[in-house]
Amino acid sequence: MQKLLIPTVNELEKELKRERYRSNYEKTFKNTIYILIIVAAMAILVATIFLPVLQIYGSSMNPTLSGGDIVISLKHSKFKKGEVIAFYYNNKILIKRVIANAGEWVDIDKNGNVTVDGKELDEPYVKEKALGDCDITLPYQVPDGKVFVMGDHRSVSVDSRKLVVGCVAEEQIVGKLVFRIWPLKKMGPIN
Repeated sequence: MQKLLIPTVNELEKELKRERYRSNYEKTFKNTIYILIIVAAMAILVATIFLPVLQIYGSSMNPTLSGGDIVISLKHSKFKKGEVIAFYYNNKILIKRVIANAGEWVDIDKNGNVTVDGKELDEPYVKEKALGDCDITLPYQVPDGKVFVMGDHRSVSVDSRKLVVGCVAEEQIVGKLVFRIWPLKKMGPIN
């Protein structure tokens, strides 16, 4: 004959506590996973749609931006002169500075001085002025719905001065570059 072991009240309470703890742990774990998935999806959505993160390649924006810099851009539709923008060109994203908007006249002399509607631009971000590689007829009027852009390193930048790139249509623009996040020693707003 076998004896039946009947658990004591203490043993039953301990087992009940273990079950509650396990159930609470599983719920907390599942909820944490769901929250992390939602947060990651939202971060990807925001980063892709509203605040694209870009890495700089090349030297056309030196000294403002250098190869390897990582920047955040902000999507919006109106761009002021002097703002740095990113735009699509031939399956690439190029970074240049807005020089003139639709309807404005751009002229560049042989020394690289830029005038817009007859007023010379103050360009403290340009270290070495140059006409660069230019095959457009100057003065040049910016077409409707487009912006005229140039790199800060004028002697090497391929930009709106070349017919192959031309003025940038609003549909091509990724956004305005607003903040450098890498390298850390240069972290800050982009001017």
